[in-house]
Amino acid sequence: MGKLVRTISQDGTIIAMAVDSTDIVRRAEEIHKTSAVCTAALGRLLTAASLMGSSLKGKDDSVTVRMRGDGPAGTVMAVSDSEGNVRGYVQQNIVEIPLNAKGKLDVSGAIGKNGFLTVIKDLGMKEPYVGQVPIISGEIAEDITAYFSTSEQTPTVCALGVLVNPDLTVKAAGGLIIQLLPTALDDTIDKVEECIKDLRPISTLIAEGYSPEEICHKALRLFDLDILDTAEPIYKCYCSKERVEAALISTGIEELTEMAKEENTEVSCQFCDIRYSFSGDDIRKLIRRATK
Repeated sequence: MGKLVRTISQDGTIIAMAVDSTDIVRRAEEIHKTSAVCTAALGRLLTAASLMGSSLKGKDDSVTVRMRGDGPAGTVMAVSDSEGNVRGYVQQNIVEIPLNAKGKLDVSGAIGKNGFLTVIKDLGMKEPYVGQVPIISGEIAEDITAYFSTSEQTPTVCALGVLVNPDLTVKAAGGLIIQLLPTALDDTIDKVEECIKDLRPISTLIAEGYSPEEICHKALRLFDLDILDTAEPIYKCYCSKERVEAALISTGIEELTEMAKEENTEVSCQFCDIRYSFSGDDIRKLIRRATK
């Protein structure tokens, strides 16, 4: 079971949130059967989305985080609800490229640097909020930091990590986001920089048994923190046959008419890979529904 914690400094200047997303990323790897570098890329984005979703206020709010660079992985997407439950996919689940110069999985090489990070927040308004920034590095954490700085004018530190075992299973995954509130002064920034300069990778801390709460305290050792809330996010897809039927109807009568000629039409969910089967009669029933 994953665990997410949100904290605030007692002086009201900093929000820090951390998540152990190991089980989430494990489930994603099981569903999508990703190569090591794609597991790392998707896992980092799922982790970031979970943290971002946990800050949403409305029960039915959601946030979608999408990266589309010029790398071989193609589009990587993650969607989170307000409890930090996430789902996602990577367009090309198998990418084999050399390790980077540091001997690590080359997430940046898989995603590419020419493209955009897009954040879509559905807050129950008439139109969703959409923010977009150019990809800075393709390593994801730096790109999330750039998004918050540019689109939300919020000074942010983001750290994300996924450790993949030689057999492609997930050893550990997690993330940390630190954000300065408007009440923060220059000395607050200096203290944060002092705290994080020697912080080890989050996935390493998770692998060593640190809890999200302990990671927040370790990352901000010069501050006194209070817990705002905790959650136990999971990999969660909301697909159903009814939702798939609605999606099929939205394709239009002409497309449905072509489908009805087939003996069987199969639709799979891109997030959880569940397959939904529709006979020709099923499609004709959808046509009748669409023309009422």
